[in-house]
Amino acid sequence: MAELNTNQEIRQLANLELLARQVVEGFITGLHQSPFHGFSVEFAEHRLYNNGESVKNIDWKLFAKTDKLFVKQYEEETNLRSYLLLDTSSSMNYPQKGLSKLQFSVYAIASLMYLFKKQRDAFGLGLFSDQIDWLSPVRSTSTHLFYLFAELEKAYNQPRVNTQTNLSNVIHHIAEEVHQRSMIIIFSDMLENSMNAERSQSLFAALQHLKYNKHEVIIFNVSDYCHEIDFKFDNRPHHFVDMESGEEVKVHPSRVRDSYRNALNEYRHELELKCAQYKIDIVDANINEGYNHLLKTYLVKRNKVI
Repeated sequence: MAELNTNQEIRQLANLELLARQVVEGFITGLHQSPFHGFSVEFAEHRLYNNGESVKNIDWKLFAKTDKLFVKQYEEETNLRSYLLLDTSSSMNYPQKGLSKLQFSVYAIASLMYLFKKQRDAFGLGLFSDQIDWLSPVRSTSTHLFYLFAELEKAYNQPRVNTQTNLSNVIHHIAEEVHQRSMIIIFSDMLENSMNAERSQSLFAALQHLKYNKHEVIIFNVSDYCHEIDFKFDNRPHHFVDMESGEEVKVHPSRVRDSYRNALNEYRHELELKCAQYKIDIVDANINEGYNHLLKTYLVKRNKVI
């Protein structure tokens, strides 16, 4: 890991760690006050008991507290390998005022990595646009966590201009590069293929490739839901700019709203059907709705995998 050069860099990393800790610890507190009470967060060495297996490893003290049967596991049983893939293409810089999709994703990934470390799971980070631009190894140490925080800070502070996405190529690359069965978690707005049937099919083939190689997959479909999905803009002419290509168009939102929604919803529905077919979890990640839903999705998926 390269040494941090400035006090500002150190402060930024401290702020990212602080935010991740606050998100995760607030989430855990909420779990303990909800029907998920007893759902293993701090205790990565436990898993739910399956009917028919030996009762010798049941943690009866935990049963007394939670009224649920948990089995003690050895550490090598509980380690899960996860890769977090962050779309850094220019469309992720939207909106340019307030919290962008890229910034939201950086905070979400930092929170998940903090949770992985708490769970003793191994994790890696990948940054991509039209290709894999950077991919870390998978480790579970504190040094590794801060190394990845540093890379997230770079992505946060250096948003890319006129950079396009090729998610299909990226997923094929990951499917070939990652040889050990892992959980692949993708943060992307998934907009690259929304109006292009050929590229949609290419994406579906890439996702199938991941599943063929036995990986578990979660897609967090990041959006500014109000504007990008519902297309709620003021009733006046607007000047829209494609953040990846730079192409510009002037249009009155009311004249294209229905056709835009229909085309986008058709693509999103097809994507959801394909993900269901391949047993891939795809989750709407609205940048205005916080992070608890994302963390809970991961824990539910993890509980099914281990």
